[in-house]
Amino acid sequence: MNPLPLVPDVTTLSKRVIRILGQNGPSKFVLQGTNTYLIGTGKSRILLDTGEGVPEYLPHLTSVLDREKCSISKVLLSHWHHDHVDGLPSVRDLLQSRAQPDPEVWKFPHESDEEGWLSLRDQDEIQVEGATLRAVHTPGHTTDHLSFLLLEDNVLFTADHILGGSTSVFEDLKTYMSSLRKLDGLQVGTLYPGHGLEMKNGVQIIKDYINHRQAREDQIVKVLQEIRSGSAMDIVKVVYRDVREDLHFAAEHGVTQHLAKLEQEGRVSQQKGDHWKLTGQARI
Repeated sequence: MNPLPLVPDVTTLSKRVIRILGQNGPSKFVLQGTNTYLIGTGKSRILLDTGEGVPEYLPHLTSVLDREKCSISKVLLSHWHHDHVDGLPSVRDLLQSRAQPDPEVWKFPHESDEEGWLSLRDQDEIQVEGATLRAVHTPGHTTDHLSFLLLEDNVLFTADHILGGSTSVFEDLKTYMSSLRKLDGLQVGTLYPGHGLEMKNGVQIIKDYINHRQAREDQIVKVLQEIRSGSAMDIVKVVYRDVREDLHFAAEHGVTQHLAKLEQEGRVSQQKGDHWKLTGQARI
C-alpha cells in the first residue's frame, strides 16, 4: 500500500464541522481510518458516524467536547458497516460518564439495526443549532447507505460512497451508479468522505467517479467484442494487463460487478462455465 496523506486526529473544517479520526487505521480497508464528524455550532451537536470502537478515539472526542463546551444530542449512522457503527456503545458510555443525556440514534433501516434506533429516510432533515443535515439515500456501497447534505454550506458528507484518495467498493454497481448520478444533480461544493481527506471540487470529483466507472465498463464491452466469450478473469487479464498478476483476483471482483450490471441491462448474458458474451443490445 502506498503511503497515505496524513489525516490529523482532529481537524476544524469549518465553523460548523470538526472531523475526528476514528484511530482504526491505516489499512487498505479503512485508509487512514474512519472519519467521524461533530456538526453544529451550539451546545447540542450531531455526531456523524462513531468509528470502530477503538479506545484511542475517545480521548480525542472528549478533548473536542471539552473545547467546544458541547454535548452530542444526535448520532447519525451512514450505514451498517462495523467501522462506522461499532463505536456507538463507547460514545454512549462517554456521554453517560459526563452526566449528559443518551443521544438519539438515526439511521436508514437495515436488518442489523439495534432496537431503539430511529428511522431516517431519503430527504429527511435533522437539525441542531447552526446546522441542518438532509439525508440522501445513496445505496450501492450498501443498501442502507446515506450521504448527508449540510444545507447551510452546500457541502456533502459522502461516507463510503465517495472516498478521499481511493475508489469505493460496492455491493451493486447499477445501484451505485444511479446514486452517483443522484449526487451529481446536487451540484455541491466540498465533499467530506468517510475515509480520507476532504475534497474541494465536489462537482468534478463526482463526475470523475462516474467517468471512471463508465470508462471501465466501455473497456469490458470492447474486450468482449474482441474475444466473443470469456470469463471475468479472461477480461481482467486484458483490461489489467499492466497490473501485477497478484492483484488480478481483487480486480476480478470489480469486473464481475460490471458484468452483473450489464446483465441487468440486457447487454451481456452468462454462458456455461462462468463465461460471458455480448447480446445484441451491447454498445459503447
